[in-house]
Parts: sequence; structure tokens; C-alpha cells
Amino acid sequence: MAKYFYISILCLISLASCGSYDPPASDSDAADHQLWDILLKKYVSKEGWVNYKDWQKDRKALKTYLQILSDNPPHESSWTQEEKLAYWINAYNAFTIELILDHYPLKSITDLHPTFYVPGINTIWHKKFFKIGGIETSLDEIEHKILRTKFEEPRIHFAIVCASFSCPKLRNEAYIASKLEQQLDEQAVDFINDPKRNLVSENELEISKIFKWFKGDFTKNSSLIGFLQQYTAVEINANARINYLPYNWDLNSKD
Repeated sequence: MAKYFYISILCLISLASCGSYDPPASDSDAADHQLWDILLKKYVSKEGWVNYKDWQKDRKALKTYLQILSDNPPHESSWTQEEKLAYWINAYNAFTIELILDHYPLKSITDLHPTFYVPGINTIWHKKFFKIGGIETSLDEIEHKILRTKFEEPRIHFAIVCASFSCPKLRNEAYIASKLEQQLDEQAVDFINDPKRNLVSENELEISKIFKWFKGDFTKNSSLIGFLQQYTAVEINANARINYLPYNWDLNSKD
């Protein structure tokens, strides 16, 4: 019943798409992501640009969804791996959006680093500003202690988004278990073949620093070039030169 209560709340706060909305398939007893799906379709373009300006004026639905996440952490025994993974990807992205909206307008998420900023140790991603199942947590814990540790799924790096230009595009639909494999593959193909973020050719690669920072995640079963080859039609030479592009931390918005 809680699921339908939350949907009713969303309709009452006048999301225009609610009347004709065709919801995604339900994920059994797992946390429902329909509110998040509606919000992404309303405030995120197909190109991944986020309309923070308008979203900042319309916060109730997002806060409702975040409460759903907080109150419904994954059940280790009853949820499938796909349900758990979809939950944590959506949670990372939704709480990142909330973080930006709380401080909007701003130029970059990096503007929110603490005064005594220490890369990898004391950053905005280490700030515990939300709860999951009553336990204070951070974006860093979701990414490194849960997603990277429990799932061993390198494609998560194309799905979780740090609100920056050089990040993968924020998908304008929620991740759900029944479509997760397809969604992750599409994100990988889109990111690797996006010339704004990666330049892939036969003998030279100019690629995102994501592949440098998390190289171990991409090379557990093959070389880095072998991993990339799975998601591009370009025939990459096994000895292709690899360079890493500068990372643009500007906000993923056209406002």
C-alpha cells in the first residue's frame, strides 16, 4: 500500500506527466523507483543535461523518493542482485541531485569540498548527509563500499553520475531490475563512443580519467583495451597508445 500512497502524493504535487505516465515494471517487493523515473523524465534531457534551476523550485517529489530509499534499504535475502544494484545506482544519483539542489546555484560539485579538502579522504563525497535504513552514510560509501565491492560490475561507472560534464550522462529514466542489463550496456556504449568524453581510434585512445582511476575494475577479466572493445565498433589495436583527457568538473547543466 505504501507504494500507491507515494504515487498519490506525487500526483497531488502536480507533476504534469502523471496523468499519462506509463510506469516501468515493478521490482517485486523492492523499493519502488517510479517517482524517480517521473522526475528524471521531467528534469533531465535525453542528452543528460539536468535542469537544476526548475528542479530546485520543485523539491517535494524528490524528497518523497529519497524517503522511500531511506526507509526501504535492500533486503539481502529477498531482493535479487539486480534489484539491489538498481537501488544503489538510483540512490547514488538521487542523493547527488539532492546535494546539488541544496546548494544551487553553483558552478561545480567540487565547490562543496570542505575547507580542509584532502583528495580521497575528506571530500564532499565523504560527507554523511543522508540515512539508509537509519544509518548515516555518504556517496563515497555507496560507491566504494557497496557498488564496487559487492557487485564487481564495472559498468556502474557509466551509470552513477557526479553531476559533472565529464561524467557519463545522467540517464533520464530510473534503473530497474527487469531492464538493468540493457540499461548498463546502453550506458557503456553511449559513454565510450561519446566524442565529448572519449576519443577512440584504431591506434590511439584519448579516454576519460574514469578508466585510469578505476582501471582495476575494468581489467579483472581482460585488458583495458579488451574491455573497451566490447562496446565500440572501432577495431582497436592491442598496442594502441592510451592517453587520458582532462576531467571537466563543471555542472552537468545548460542553465
